[in-house]
Amino acid sequence: MVTAFPGLAPAWFTDLARFGQNPAVLTSNGTLTYVELASRVQQFAAMLGPGRRLVALPAANDLGSLVGYLAALTAGHPVLLAPADKPEALSNLIRAYDPDVVLGSGTGDGMPDLTERRPGSVHAFHPELALLLSTSGSTGSPKLVRLSYSNLMSNAEAIADYLHIGVGDRAATTLPLNYCYGLSVVNSHLIRGAGLVLTDLSVVDPCFWELFRQQEATSFAAVPYTFDLLERSGFVQMDLPHLRYVTQAGGRLAPEKVRSWAETGQRGGWELFVMYGATEATARMGYLPPELASEYPGTIGIPVPGGEFRIDPVDGLDDGELVYSGPNVMLGYAEKPADLALGREIDELRTGDLARQHPNGLYEIVGRRSRFVKIVGLRIDLGEVERLHTDIGITAAAAGSDDRLVVAVEGDHDPALLAKMLSGTIGLPRTAITVRSVGSLPRLENGKVDYPAINAMAGASSDRPLSGPFPAPCSADDAGPDLRRIYADALDRADVRGEDTFVSLDGDSLSYVAVSIGLERALGQLPPGWHLMTINELERRGAPRKRRAVSFLETSIVVRTLAIVCVVATHVELVTLQTAHLLFAVAGYNFARFHLTGAPNSRLRRQIRSVARIAVPAMAFITVAYLLTDDYTVANVFLLNAMVGPQEVTTQWHFWFVEMLVYILVALTALLAIPWLGRLERRWPYGTALAFLAVALLSRYDIIDPGLPKPAPVFWLFVLGWALAQSRTTLQRLTVSLITLATVPGYFLNTPREITVAAGILLIAWIPALPVPALLRRLTGWLAAASLYIYLTHWLIYPALLPTSPILAIAGSLTFGIAYWALCRWLPSLTADSAKGQRLPGLVRNPRRIRKAWRP
Repeated sequence: MVTAFPGLAPAWFTDLARFGQNPAVLTSNGTLTYVELASRVQQFAAMLGPGRRLVALPAANDLGSLVGYLAALTAGHPVLLAPADKPEALSNLIRAYDPDVVLGSGTGDGMPDLTERRPGSVHAFHPELALLLSTSGSTGSPKLVRLSYSNLMSNAEAIADYLHIGVGDRAATTLPLNYCYGLSVVNSHLIRGAGLVLTDLSVVDPCFWELFRQQEATSFAAVPYTFDLLERSGFVQMDLPHLRYVTQAGGRLAPEKVRSWAETGQRGGWELFVMYGATEATARMGYLPPELASEYPGTIGIPVPGGEFRIDPVDGLDDGELVYSGPNVMLGYAEKPADLALGREIDELRTGDLARQHPNGLYEIVGRRSRFVKIVGLRIDLGEVERLHTDIGITAAAAGSDDRLVVAVEGDHDPALLAKMLSGTIGLPRTAITVRSVGSLPRLENGKVDYPAINAMAGASSDRPLSGPFPAPCSADDAGPDLRRIYADALDRADVRGEDTFVSLDGDSLSYVAVSIGLERALGQLPPGWHLMTINELERRGAPRKRRAVSFLETSIVVRTLAIVCVVATHVELVTLQTAHLLFAVAGYNFARFHLTGAPNSRLRRQIRSVARIAVPAMAFITVAYLLTDDYTVANVFLLNAMVGPQEVTTQWHFWFVEMLVYILVALTALLAIPWLGRLERRWPYGTALAFLAVALLSRYDIIDPGLPKPAPVFWLFVLGWALAQSRTTLQRLTVSLITLATVPGYFLNTPREITVAAGILLIAWIPALPVPALLRRLTGWLAAASLYIYLTHWLIYPALLPTSPILAIAGSLTFGIAYWALCRWLPSLTADSAKGQRLPGLVRNPRRIRKAWRP
């Protein structure tokens, strides 16, 4: 057994085996007990050799990194933690500190890779030195925090104490191991023999929550942005029977959100712990008892066990600086290798935060005294950001808030390139960085930089305008596919972030085709469920190696295209293949995927928006048709013909598809807005869809007459598509397929029509993607996205062209429908931006932006 150097590693590092067969690490591949973990730690600790050495560990949330971390501490080697996904930051730290050993995550067997840079060590270490952590996010800045074994031990004990962590607890690793907050989760659970559900999955990934339930996790840690993701992922409605508490740190969470999430926790049976910390205090300095979160959501609470707060006056300010003291306060900073031999240099931590204490003893942060901001959990040194620009010859000033870094640079520089450089260097998401090129930095009367004016630049209009329903293709000079641009252009959003998904950005069936076509061009064949994957996850797939003659598009897109072409071709009597009812199944399929995900408020918003995006263009066009012809009535204009129109089939029934679709969407929106029914659907999505299908089949078999004139009921086909979208297993898809084969035959009394509808549904159920010639990919996207508009408008177009040629009638109908679709996509953003005085002048100066509306 490897023994730590005398007086160094406390028992919780050297004697993991004392917790026996308790589960220590739980992953999707199995469980490792404490005895098994201790064995791996001891085995690898022996490989590190005699004598203390500086061990650099680019840590990921995997077993190899965990074993390497514990092994180095067990054997008394100081550990320099770095991010695993930032090679530049690791290189900077290696150059600055010249570690003796560099570890890697390994090949998946749970043992790290080991790179010996020299035998022994060239460094001198203080006896208490255990860990070195960066204070400035992922910059690779040489300024590190020196932490001792007693720092780690005391803070882990304090956290475990106020969270009441026991052997039955299991924490999911939602934060990086190299981040002090994420590391504190590991330490505080290992010290009590609790389990770690080890994963690097995002909270927006359904697989994360499957693992969370499977391993019976009891907690997870969150930074403020995590709660935005939780809202979008439908967390509130999830069934998590073992969840005991959620912790929050890494920046200030708005008081209204603290209150809201605390109340959500009370309803869901879990507690919210709002916490306050810093790397210099190992991790945590204060916490807000969960029973006080709803009443005092703007405070940081009280000091952790063993710690103390005081407030020192600051000249000229009403509020003073918060000072913390306790056994978890660091030894001091290191800026060069020689500093590793230094002992304790401070006994208390001046936080740089301005604070006040309430009469009830709770502390509240009211401002910052220092030049640091915390964004998405990373502490960013604004001075360091300015120095990064100075090193490359650029004069810059940096400001920021809790959600965005803003940098003003003097001279004619490329803001996008600089923002990309910053993102890769400091580790912030690209969308959390704003860079503005200015003639000269704004300054106050005394000559100092006007930082509030720089911070206000975050609200300035983008240097790169967005327009059109489809994205422009990536240029040959691009380093990789610009997926954010694809989402931004297709959804007309300027706030696209790497953590966003298609659904979280309020995408719907009308914009789905635009995004999928753009992504397919950039990435090749898309995985099933890509609309629920984050942009970061899709970016990791990379660009296709070479252009292909065939593109694979999602089956529902191809089915939509073929169906609408057949509708028009049938009406001009070129073929006889009626497919409009198949489009109802596709509509139900897309309704479930895009409008039954996310938080209740976002669902309702998307559902209402979807109805409006169908009804408003339809009513506008039918109004024109009503004025130009004698074929329609006022009932058509208001989509009421199915309610009050004639029993016999006349031209007034041309728009029955649009009317029935709007009726169904309005009815389902109203029903699912009922709280108990909405909760039922969110908890049992597949079962609820089957229940609706059972009810819908009552009208299909005329057991219940809905009281509407022709056409025959179609709600059951819509719900059939809904149930198909909610099928997660082979058995569920097989069940829906059998229902399709049992209910479609005999409905239309037209065998080819029934075969077409059933075949289309089965294709969507079992074939993820269909091949399409690459040359037709763009046209396929246009037709699928514009299918509803083509159906709507072709009634006026094909009769005028049919006497000339049926082919011309079809082509003209498809072309006009696409044009109307593009117009309806372009006008809302044009109207909104011109109201703000932003878009019209740009369009006049740059007519190419109008043409972009036609380019997938």
